[in-house]
Amino acid sequence: MAPLNAWLDLAFLGHLLLVIVAVLVAFGLLRLLLGSLRKRLEARTSQWARYASAIANRTSNFLLFVFSLMLALKFVAFPANWEAALAHGWFVVLALQVALWLDACVRLWTGELARSRFGGIRNPVMTTLLSVVILIVVWAVMLLSILANLGVDITALVASLGVGGIAVALAVQTLLSDVFASLSIGFDKPFEIGDFIVFGDVAGTIEHIGLKTTRIRSLSGEQIVCSNTELLKQTLHNYKRMNTRRIVFQFGISYRTSADKAKAVAELVKEIIDAQAEAKFDRAHFLAFDESRLLYEVVYIMQTADYNRYMDVQQQINLRLLAGVKELGVDFAFPVRELRNVEAMPTPPRSAERQSAAAFAHPQAQGGSRDSTSH
Repeated sequence: MAPLNAWLDLAFLGHLLLVIVAVLVAFGLLRLLLGSLRKRLEARTSQWARYASAIANRTSNFLLFVFSLMLALKFVAFPANWEAALAHGWFVVLALQVALWLDACVRLWTGELARSRFGGIRNPVMTTLLSVVILIVVWAVMLLSILANLGVDITALVASLGVGGIAVALAVQTLLSDVFASLSIGFDKPFEIGDFIVFGDVAGTIEHIGLKTTRIRSLSGEQIVCSNTELLKQTLHNYKRMNTRRIVFQFGISYRTSADKAKAVAELVKEIIDAQAEAKFDRAHFLAFDESRLLYEVVYIMQTADYNRYMDVQQQINLRLLAGVKELGVDFAFPVRELRNVEAMPTPPRSAERQSAAAFAHPQAQGGSRDSTSH
């Protein structure tokens, strides 16, 4: 009956009731204050309000309840060893909650970097790697600090983690090479998602930049997957970042064209290009006497990098040039080949000397024979 009398002791029941009431009151007040804070922060759009809202939303209800319980236990006297355990408990709860708050702030910060348009890192791989590295550091420091507070010697643990990290790095060095190449792409930004690039025999639009590979949608429709390390070894042409486009094209006119009309053709080309709003004339010259044409070379600058607009302008130039040259009475050149039938051509007369030489060389032609052997 003695244990039963101890459980029914009025002093113990009073302390237990006090703890329960204190826990409920503290937890309810903290939840009420936290909910009110969230509503106030949601109505604000400033940067500090966004971070404060992220911290409030990442506050753990479980840790909040444990905090309320430990706060209520302050009203009860405990032995010295229990007080030490409660002190460790306070640190563990606080360390876990601070790690959660830092986790929320890091994720919000890297998310804003990914969405930033002015000077921000728009490469999702870069923001993901940055977020992962910072979060690993935050949670590792939190775990080590909790172990150190509980009296665990973390020196050997840190040393073993360093040796293990070296072994893992040697085992996955190819993968790490691609990961560091992805970091280089994120920092240097030679291309981003949506850019049109050309390297080697590959031409297409960047669809995805991953930790190991980059995926490109080619012009023919298939997806090309390229290792980040191998991609950075290539000489890349990024056409998305073009501001202007320099265009060079050639055409030829007939050799029957007079000098005055040849000069008028060059002036005609200048007038046609000047009439195009998105094209800036550079030069048009009678370049050379080609095999079957008088060759002209024309250069102009497109004021936009849009390839479709360039093709529209080039088509207008070609159509107007076709009509303008016809109005000048000039013909475009086309390849001409002259074939001569040698058998049908008359044989030129030969001189008397050539006839006698031929007769001496071929005596049968004179109706007799000549013996070359002397008797």
